[in-house]
Parts: sequence; structure tokens; C-alpha cells
Amino acid sequence: MEQILSHFTAPDADPVGLLTRLIDAVRPNDADDVEHPRRQLAALCATLNARPVLRQAMRERLLALSESARHSDLYTSAGILPNTGFLSELFRRIGHRMLPEPNPAGLLRTVLRKAFHQPDDGVWVTGVGEDAWLALIEALRFDEHPAAPTMPRPVGEMLRSLRVLSFWIAALGMEPELLQIDPALENYESPFATQNQELMAYIGAYPEAWRNPDAAISDDKHLRVLLDQCLEAVERIRRRATRDGTSIRLTYHLHRLDQLILRSEQLLDILDRLRQHPDGETAMQPIVHLFTHLIGEECRRDNLRLHWQRNTELIALRITRSTGQQGEQYIAEDRRDYRQLARSAAVGGAIIGTLSVAKLLLANLELAPLNATLVNCLNYALCFCLIHILHGTVATKQPAMTANALAGAIGQNGGRIGDIDALTGLIARTFSSQIVAILGNILIAVPVAATLTFSLLALPLPDFIDAGHATALMRDQSPIHGGALFYAAVTGLWLFLSGLISGYYDNYATYNRIPTRIRQLGWLQRLIGKRRQRHLAYYVGKHMGALMGSIALGILLGATTFAGEITGLPVDSRHVAFSSAFFGVSLATLGSTVDLKLLLWAAVGILIIGATNLVTSFTLALNVALRARQVSGSPWRAIAGAVVKRLLSKPRDFFLPPK
Repeated sequence: MEQILSHFTAPDADPVGLLTRLIDAVRPNDADDVEHPRRQLAALCATLNARPVLRQAMRERLLALSESARHSDLYTSAGILPNTGFLSELFRRIGHRMLPEPNPAGLLRTVLRKAFHQPDDGVWVTGVGEDAWLALIEALRFDEHPAAPTMPRPVGEMLRSLRVLSFWIAALGMEPELLQIDPALENYESPFATQNQELMAYIGAYPEAWRNPDAAISDDKHLRVLLDQCLEAVERIRRRATRDGTSIRLTYHLHRLDQLILRSEQLLDILDRLRQHPDGETAMQPIVHLFTHLIGEECRRDNLRLHWQRNTELIALRITRSTGQQGEQYIAEDRRDYRQLARSAAVGGAIIGTLSVAKLLLANLELAPLNATLVNCLNYALCFCLIHILHGTVATKQPAMTANALAGAIGQNGGRIGDIDALTGLIARTFSSQIVAILGNILIAVPVAATLTFSLLALPLPDFIDAGHATALMRDQSPIHGGALFYAAVTGLWLFLSGLISGYYDNYATYNRIPTRIRQLGWLQRLIGKRRQRHLAYYVGKHMGALMGSIALGILLGATTFAGEITGLPVDSRHVAFSSAFFGVSLATLGSTVDLKLLLWAAVGILIIGATNLVTSFTLALNVALRARQVSGSPWRAIAGAVVKRLLSKPRDFFLPPK
């Protein structure tokens, strides 16, 4: 460490290179190991305190570097999203991951990038704590440097950066998407515009306060109030967006506004301390705070996962809340709801049983592979759409919805469980509702498919299924033949994705005012009349998400087999309701010739397929819903313990209708 410091005394020393070597000596091998950099920084402080010559050399080099480098690019760009948009920034990060951007000379941002060049440097820089960096600044003894008679250049750089940030806040605060959700920003005096006027006055008066400490200058209190009002407006727009719909573009704008306001407040913290105490003693803490923040953001500047997560969280919350609201109708609160759910599951089972037989009939058309896949997708999509239109229920579509309803209950208190009994009651009702829906699907799909098969085989037509095909269908459901369990997990993934697609289109219909647009179509009104047009607009707005989710699920299920065939991968789908219908078809075809062992394994396989469908889609949906609500570290052990306790004390709540 002392050897590196000695090079600062050389007349031709490269301060950037020496600073990089110094940080390399402090950097730990493991970014999570913060004790090593703490010890290294403590050793550096001890050396600086013991060697005044080295301290002066390093301090002079750092001050010269600060005076010569341009700061504004660092303050206005590091950790702040550009105004290009979500996809442009995503592609920029991808490109820079493959081919890093050049670092122009003369920028303070370039100095930090060269010194902290490891992607995980932000972890240990923040982890060592601000006190360690404050101790380093104290060891450099900047008070030994004579005070400048005029305002230092870095202070002017901060003022110029603050001006740029203020204009960006004012412009972004008047974006049409923000005004669409919160018209008050346009109808009344907007804090986004007002803060710019206040800040211009503050910046104009600041140099005079530096030259003449006794000069009358207003402080930044009113400006702080305006920035707080800007943040309140951003949060108000977020809340309304989760209710009235949102977009990735809107989320991007709101996140960028947060960054601009935060950076403005960070610079104001430093400038206000410097205005009151030009020696900089009281400004060191906000300077270190900004320093650690900038290092962390610069190290994550090309992080794809963080960019995606930050800018999709609002739309993810809107989507999961939408599916959560749909999920509430799949949870029986009383016996009336339970009976209604059983009836709707029976309707779903009847439709699935019918269209499962239709699927086998269509397979006999001997179409080309692509045409057969398209027909298969349409058959599945028609099945799920009919179930929704006729108010039926598909049991396996429930978990993606109910998981979001459950996550909403957990996330109401920020991940802290307020009423554990109410939560376990919700889990118990969810479980019993799942059981009645599955039984309703299976117990109706099997006899309907068997009856249709009997009827078709009795007609004087070519048999659409023979004994070999029926045996193969039954073997496909067996857990000991083929990959039924894996295929069921794939189907669970498709069920989860269809739930997300359903929520996305619910959000799309709300955000883009689809019902209102339909009511404005003159040609449609002339075609079907004003009353029917109004009903159509209402239906599309209310059911667009569910129908699009049903179509997507049908396409995913129908195309999976074809995808496996053309890629050579062992990929297929197993849906419990369709598997039970095929079981009924095979049973009706084979009759008394059925292999009892195969029959038993197929029955067990159907139960396993159903459980895998449910667990996979429920787990994925619950994980996404909790992340969207920013719930982390939830007391799952306490929840699991409470559920087991309720299961042992009140088992009927999990298996029988609610009282």
C-alpha cells in the first residue's frame, strides 16, 4: 500500500492509474467479504496519517483530477435511464455486454469506471459502510489544503448538472402517458414544472452566496417541498396505474423520474452543506453517500436482469392483481359458492370430454403435420373459450389465479402476516375449491368421453380408434410408461404462462380503453345497433383477458407435441382433464379386454398429472406474484406450521364445503 502511495509523489505520476492500483489492493477476492476491504482501508488511513508527504501527494493529485475532469456526465448519466426507452436501453446493454463502450478521456465518470472496473465492485464498496470511506477522507486532511478564493470548479459542475436534471424532470413530468392517468398535472400547477422555476432561482443566487457568505439567499426548503410533491405525484400515478392499467413505457418513465429526483436531492444535499460551510467539512457525508451510490450504479450499468426487473415491476403488479381478482371467484367462501364451483367444473368437464373425442376424430383426417398442429391448437383453444363463455371451470387454470389472490393477501402488509388465522382459512378454502374443481372436471369428462365413444363405435362408420390406439392412450397416462410426470410439469408451465397472458390482456384492455374505442365505431353501430354495440364493448372489456389466455393455452398445448417432433426433443403435454377424458375413451374402447394393471396405473397417473399441473402452475404464479408485490423473506415456516396445525385440528376445512 505504501509503495503505491509513494508513486503519487512522482512529477509525471498518472493519478488514474495509481488510483486503479490502489483500489485493486483494497478489492477483496469475494465481493461479499467486506472485512478485507475494511482492513485495507484502515491500513491506508494509518499510512496517510503517519506519512504527511504521501498524504499531501495523494490529496493534491485527487484535487487536480477533480478540477480537470468533467463531472456533469457522471451526475446526469450514471444510474439514470436515458430517454430512449425500455427496448432501446435493453438492446444497448446487450450490445455493451458483448462489445464494451469506449471511455472518453477527461470525464470523472471514466475515472470511476477505470478504478472500479469489476462488475461486483458496487457490492463491497457499499458493504464496507460509509464510515470507512469517511475515515479515508478524514485521513487525507483536505482542511490542510488552502481554501479557494472563488467557487471551485466541481461546485459549478454540480450546479450545471442540477440545471440539466431539473429540465428533464419538468419535461418528463408532462409526458402524455402521465397526464392521461393524472389529468390534474395539466389542469393545475404541476410540481414538475414549478420545481424548475424554483431551482433556476436557487442556481442563479448560489454563486453570490459563495462569494459573500452574508448575502441574503433563500435556502432550498421550498425546492425540497416541490421535489417531494413530484415524488407524491409519481406514487399517485403508480397507484392509479395498478388500477386503470399501465405499460412498460409508463413504468420506464416513472422509474426514470424517481432516479432524476433522487439525484437532484443528492446534489442539493452537498450544495446546501457547502453553501453553509465552504470548507467542506459537513459536506463529506452526503459526498460519500453519493459516491457509493454512483459506484454501485456504474457497476450495474449493463445489468440486464436488473433493468428488466426495475422496468416491468409495475406492469407485473398490474397483471398479477388482475389475475388475483379473477382468482377470487375460484375460491368458495360458502356452500353456495362451493355448489356453483362444482356445477361450473361439471360444465368444463363435459366440454373437455366432448372436444377430447373431437381431437381423436380430427387426428384421423391424416393432415400434413403443420396443418394437423394448427387444427389441434384450434380445438384446444375452442375448448377453453367455450368453457369460459358457458361459465365453466378448468381446474388446472385455477392455481395461476388463486396463487395471485393468496399473494395479494400476504402482500397487504408488506410481507408481514397480519392475521395468520384468516390466511390459513383462505388456504384451506383454496385447497377445498381446487379439489371440487378437479373432481368436477374428471368425474364428468370420463363418462362424457366414454359415452360419446360408445355412440360413435356403434355407428356404421369407420372406427376412429382401435384397441391398439386405446391401449397406447391409456399407457400415455401411466407414470411408469414414458415421461408423463415431466409432460405434466410442462403443461403446468403453460398454465402459468396463460395466466400471465390473461392478466396482460386485461391490463391492455383497461389501459388502452378498448371498450370506449369499440363504442366509438360508427360502422359497428350501423351493423349491429347501439345497444348490442354497448354490450359487445362491455363484454370485450371484461372478458378479453380470459379469452386471450384461453387461446394462448390452447396454442401452447397444441403446439407442444409438434415442437417435440420437429426438434427431436422429448417434449409433450399432459393435462389432467384431457388425460381423464382419454382414459374414458380407452375404457369404452377396450371394455372387458382392458389390462387391469395398466388401468390401475393410468388412474394413478391421472392423479399424479393433476397434482403436477397444479403444483407447478401454483408455485410459479405465487413466486411471480410475490416478486411483483416486492414481498421477500415472508414467514413461510410460520405459514406452513399454521396450515399443518389447522389441517390436524380442522381437516374438514381442506376437503369439505365451507360452513
